[in-house]
Amino acid sequence: MPPAPPCPCCSGLRYRECCAPYHRGEAEPPDAERLMRSRYSAFALRDVAYLWKTLHPDHPDRARPRDEYLRDLRAYAQGHQFPKLVVMGSLPPDASGTAQVLFFAKVFEKGKDRSFVERSDFRHDGTGWRYLSGVTRLPKELPVPPESLTLATFPE
Repeated sequence: MPPAPPCPCCSGLRYRECCAPYHRGEAEPPDAERLMRSRYSAFALRDVAYLWKTLHPDHPDRARPRDEYLRDLRAYAQGHQFPKLVVMGSLPPDASGTAQVLFFAKVFEKGKDRSFVERSDFRHDGTGWRYLSGVTRLPKELPVPPESLTLATFPE
């Protein structure tokens, strides 16, 4: 029997021990970083229903028709490869309940590098952590290598 595959979120754990329980609806990620990792894995595995489920109700895409959003998301996920995720930092919820995660997502489209760095905001909706918004930067826009950024040095 082949070994269980590693999790696409690059946690070092096997998928079945990492993001699979979240994707199968058996558990909710305990914090914003785990949610972000599970969303990256969902992109890699093309689990668009999970990506919809984990959008915060206040995210602008929630105003779109669900089927239209899922179709667009499916096309994006199918056209891209997601080989590596690096988490550079996270902050617990602030007074407003917003937690932050800074990450570098390696993404490729037909061999072209589409990687980016994002500072994401997450908020709990009463059921679980949900993706609220994000600010992205391309590596070429950064004054330093992407992996060297911190939440404090992420350019606005």
